[in-house]
Amino acid sequence: MDRPLRQPLQGTINIIRFNWPLYTIALGLVLVLAISGYLIPSFKYICLIAGSAIFLPILLSLLTSWFVYDYSSLYQLPWIHQLKGQPTDVIVNINAGFDETSDTIKATLSYQHFYIFDFYNPDTHTEASIKRARKRYPAPEETRSIQTHSIPLNDNSVDKIFVIFSAHEIRDEAERILFFSELHRILKQGGRIYLTEHLRDIANLLAYNIGFLHFYTGNMWQCNIEQSGLRIVQQQKTTPFVTTFTILKNGISS
Repeated sequence: MDRPLRQPLQGTINIIRFNWPLYTIALGLVLVLAISGYLIPSFKYICLIAGSAIFLPILLSLLTSWFVYDYSSLYQLPWIHQLKGQPTDVIVNINAGFDETSDTIKATLSYQHFYIFDFYNPDTHTEASIKRARKRYPAPEETRSIQTHSIPLNDNSVDKIFVIFSAHEIRDEAERILFFSELHRILKQGGRIYLTEHLRDIANLLAYNIGFLHFYTGNMWQCNIEQSGLRIVQQQKTTPFVTTFTILKNGISS
């Protein structure tokens, strides 16, 4: 059964819904400061500055999220239309408990087999927002749970692997390297991996303040990828805040 199309403001609303404790605390602090400034006029400017320091970064991050997840063509995966799909392709899409891209990939590319894998493990991937997302959006029925170090496919059997906004949830570097090593194992010679992520860079710092620390730098991704026998051959920007890396096995030309 087809899943419903994205609704207006769905991305921004989901961010608030999945991270509501953070926003509740922040707005509570702003409210306390506003009341304090009103009741104690001598502190009103201090309260105004402190309240602004809390409220404005949150507002900026939500505006950026609206631009990235709702206004831009991000979830249309515009770069995917450049890919050459074949009726014999084996395609894998890997998520971390929240899948918003499988329908678009399946509707755009030709394939023989399409696998959806979910590596979310509540014992090691402890983001509370993921738990809320899974509750709100159950996984497609064909989704199979996997471990990051064990994907149930044969060596050199996959043509295209998509890892979109999920790999950063692997917070342990050794586990990330094992994960990419497993992708290396199942990827065919000449196959492609497409890794989409926010980066820990200036654009995301300005947009998300200290929240950008949840992301990894381009150099960190490159290091982990190369340690797994893979290499980045292309980087594409979907908005200044999101990067898609095209990855091959070492020794294979682009």
